[in-house]
Amino acid sequence: MNVPNHPNQDQILLENVLNALGSPLRLTVLKVLSDGQEHPCGRILKGASKSTMTHHWRVLRDSGLIWQRPYGRENLLSLRREDMDMRFPGLLDSLLSAVKTDEQTISVISKHEVTEENGTE
Repeated sequence: MNVPNHPNQDQILLENVLNALGSPLRLTVLKVLSDGQEHPCGRILKGASKSTMTHHWRVLRDSGLIWQRPYGRENLLSLRREDMDMRFPGLLDSLLSAVKTDEQTISVISKHEVTEENGTE
């Protein structure tokens, strides 16, 4: 199994982080991972194909936003909170505030988030 490439903290670029979060699916991942836990990759987004999810994990990982760790037949994902806070203080807090409180953002990402109500968790 290939080990995913993760940029070092000093290689994380703001333009890559902002570009990575330009997708509602990836904003959804950010919200889910904001709890500080590791999550199985197949239980974060609903209605996305495996190839689509793989693409989004790669974009988030290559930008420096997430850790991806092989675990059995799937990967566990977690937010690189400490690295992001060191590199861009306050950025994650602002983004997470928006994904949790902005009505338009909530409306868009709620379509992709796995919840107990939609029976996919």
